[in-house]
Amino acid sequence: MSWEYLGYLASALLIVSLTMSDVSKLRWFNLAGCIAFTAYGAAIAAWPVAITNGLLTFVNIYHLLKLNRQQKTL
Repeated sequence: MSWEYLGYLASALLIVSLTMSDVSKLRWFNLAGCIAFTAYGAAIAAWPVAITNGLLTFVNIYHLLKLNRQQKTL
């Protein structure tokens, strides 16, 4: 597999995430894009890409958990 394709997939997922009006869907697509970019960055030894997206992965997880807790209290 060419790592370049993983980079394109990650970019597409992030773009799609920004078209979502539902915040939960936005976070899920963004999470998938961040995970893909983390793997891509690590594969090509682009550590700023891998580290930034790895951290953003945790930001998305935090917000998804927060949204889940809010939905359970409603």
